[in-house]
Amino acid sequence: MFSDKKNANTAGLEPGASQNRINEGTHISGDITSNGFFRIDGLVEGTVSTPSKVVLGKNGVVKGTLSCENADIAGSFNGNLNVSQLLTLRSSANIKGEVVVGKLSVEPGAIFNATCSMQPANTPQQKATQSTVYDRPERSSVKAAEQLN
Repeated sequence: MFSDKKNANTAGLEPGASQNRINEGTHISGDITSNGFFRIDGLVEGTVSTPSKVVLGKNGVVKGTLSCENADIAGSFNGNLNVSQLLTLRSSANIKGEVVVGKLSVEPGAIFNATCSMQPANTPQQKATQSTVYDRPERSSVKAAEQLN
């Protein structure tokens, strides 16, 4: 009755996060926008947009544009894929098109025929902690060494 075990369908979701499921045999044409998690096992032609996670099942197909925070793809995708955090391609995945990701994980066997651009997600907190050589003040010992040369 009372258990600490999490349901496999809701593992990894924020408490109260809504789930959207497109089952196998379902064909949707158009634009879909939601704040919740997506599980796609059917066919979607159009645009899918969420600030959450998208799971594309082994039999799932998306043709169009997909924008999300994280994606776990085992099915087929053809179009523009924008994943701000982690894109995971399972061994059965087939990707074609243009891909922009923060991080990429590819299992052996996945087909990845796309142009890929990796761009880290820049949250205000990350921007504050990132520094480049140009942002750092020079040490006096470095300046002195340069003057000797």
